[in-house]
Amino acid sequence: MTTGGQSARVFATPAGVKLGTLDQIADGAARNYVLQLRAGRFHGFVVRQGEAVYGYVDRCPHAGLPLAQELDAYLTPDGARIMCSWHGAVFAIADGRCEGGPCMGARLTPWPVRVDGGVIVTADT
Repeated sequence: MTTGGQSARVFATPAGVKLGTLDQIADGAARNYVLQLRAGRFHGFVVRQGEAVYGYVDRCPHAGLPLAQELDAYLTPDGARIMCSWHGAVFAIADGRCEGGPCMGARLTPWPVRVDGGVIVTADT
């Protein structure tokens, strides 16, 4: 589906899409993913903490903008939280809850992902 010549934006993905190997994301870092689906284009990111991964839709609950202004720059300098580079809101990695900034108490939209045999895969909601 297109709108004005552009692919529509979607905010969920089907389960079972292989995103890549876990080792493609450094421990304590994040990576952006853009998936072209039949319904439109999905933008999300995955944060790695050890063997655990946390996925979120790349959209700030405050202004609806993508969180990172630079590719894969989703975390605070110390890597402890997710940060919106536009307005400085910070979010807990484990649950996406805003812990400071203009959208206090709001949450990032989760993107269910899991690690299966060393590969990051989209999961059921």
